[in-house]
Amino acid sequence: MAIRLKFWGVRGSIACATPQHMKYGGNTSCIEVEAGDYRFVMDAGTGIRPFGNAFLQSGTKCSHLLLTHTHWDHINGFPFFVPAYNPECAIHIMAGHLKSRGDEGIQDILSTQMHNPMFPVPLEAMQAKLRFEDFDAGDSFSLPSDITVKTAALNHPNGATGYRIEHDGSSICYITDTEHVPGQMDENILGLIEGADLVIYDSTYTEEEFPAKVGWGHSTWNEGMRLCQAAGVKRHAIFHHDPEHDDAFMDKLAVEAEAAWEGNFVSREGMELIIE
Repeated sequence: MAIRLKFWGVRGSIACATPQHMKYGGNTSCIEVEAGDYRFVMDAGTGIRPFGNAFLQSGTKCSHLLLTHTHWDHINGFPFFVPAYNPECAIHIMAGHLKSRGDEGIQDILSTQMHNPMFPVPLEAMQAKLRFEDFDAGDSFSLPSDITVKTAALNHPNGATGYRIEHDGSSICYITDTEHVPGQMDENILGLIEGADLVIYDSTYTEEEFPAKVGWGHSTWNEGMRLCQAAGVKRHAIFHHDPEHDDAFMDKLAVEAEAAWEGNFVSREGMELIIE
C-alpha cells in the first residue's frame, strides 16, 4: 500500500500572504501523511489551520501530531487547530527535542504560547483528548496501521528532530530544520534517509545566501541533493522556502534544481504525492 502526503504549508520562518507568493504558498510548515487507514500530521505551522478544517470534514477523530521543534513557524498554527477544541477528537502530540535537554516538555511549550497576554484562549480551553509525549531524538516508535517512525537529532538552535516514516515497503523522510557544515555530510541524516523514496529537506537558503546566515539553523537545496544522492534516495522535495523568495525567485530555483538532478523538485502548498 502507498503513503499519501499533502503539503499544507511549505514556507519557513514566517507566513507570507502576498500575490507574489501564491504559486508556492505562504503558510508555514505542515504536512499531512496517510498510510494504510491512518492519517496524521507533521508540524503545526500556519498550514495546520486549513488541514484541521479538512480533517474534521473527513470525519476523522483520532490522529498524531509529530513536531520537529517548537520555533514559532512550526507551532503557531496550533491555537487555530480546530480538532483540538472538539471533545470527540483525540490528538497525540509528540516531540523529540526537549526531553534530553532538560527543558520544559511539549505540553508546557504549547501552553506557554497560549498564555495571556500572548493569546486570549488558554490551552485548557481545548476539549479534545490531548496526550503529550516527549521522546529522545534517535528513538523509534509505531503508529496505528503498521506505521514505523524512526527519528534522529538535527543541527538546529534549541534542537530539532528529523523523521522517517515507513509503511509497507515505502518510506518518506522529513528533515527540517537543520544546518549543514560545508564539506561535511551529516551522518545522523545520512543514516535516517538511506534508501528512502522521498526526502523533504530544509532548503531555506541558496548557496550564495548561506555564508551570511551561518548559525541561523538552515540549509540549502544543494546540500539536500548531495545527501539524497549519497544515501540512494529517489526524490528530494525542496522545502521551508525563505519568505524573501517569491514565486518568480522559486520558478528560477526550480529550473536550476531540476536541471542539476532529476530527483529534485520544489514543494508547493496544496501539492499531493503518492509514494509506492
